[in-house]
Amino acid sequence: MSDNRKYYYLKLKENYFDDDSIVLLESMQDGVLYSNILLKLYLKSLKHGGRLQLDEDIPYTAQMIATITRQQIGTVERALHIFLKLGLVEVLDSGTFYMSNIELLIGQSSTEAERKRAARLQNKALSAPRTNGGHLSDIRPPEIEIELEKEIEIKREIEKERSARAYGRYQNVFLTDEEMADLQASFPTVWGQYIEKLSEYMASTGKRYQSHVATIRRWAGEDAKKAVPPTRNRDYSVKEDETV
Repeated sequence: MSDNRKYYYLKLKENYFDDDSIVLLESMQDGVLYSNILLKLYLKSLKHGGRLQLDEDIPYTAQMIATITRQQIGTVERALHIFLKLGLVEVLDSGTFYMSNIELLIGQSSTEAERKRAARLQNKALSAPRTNGGHLSDIRPPEIEIELEKEIEIKREIEKERSARAYGRYQNVFLTDEEMADLQASFPTVWGQYIEKLSEYMASTGKRYQSHVATIRRWAGEDAKKAVPPTRNRDYSVKEDETV
């Protein structure tokens, strides 16, 4: 039977536990326990874009978090208090807990089978022998070429994220210096408003965009068109008994 579900996963860098916030967290009494709770919350929030909720309408409470993490309510309440002070968790206007910087940690695959297939194809490509005088592409099946192109595109996106800076209240709008300069030049009075609008929208809905600068430019362009008053066809003709 085909599996069309979405699978989400964390993309943790090798220096994740060297981050100042994590080092400070684990240095506290019961800090390793808090660190474990934090990872569980990251995982629980993935399918909702960083928001801790059971479904679209029911946010997790401290008691619910204690249940799903299999911890005492007092431990969870202390952990949440510390997470808030360290900036690891925020509370949205709706009262929902939001995992900060979650956009940098989310990966997604259409199906588990697709994920395994991509891994197998990549391993085959890396282990395929070269022919004398030929190129590796000469012996790679077309599907392997496609998967490798996807890997290259992903690496390009990662490099772009590294060169971009985080903006907005929830630090989830990523723009390079060139993109920021372009927005400031194109929308000198409202560029900051659109950054905050996009930041709040992504945090509250869990949606992601391929290009944040393109999204902002599209929104601003659409609003500018709405603000232009409609033109009226005026009649400048003169009747016989009228003077100009």
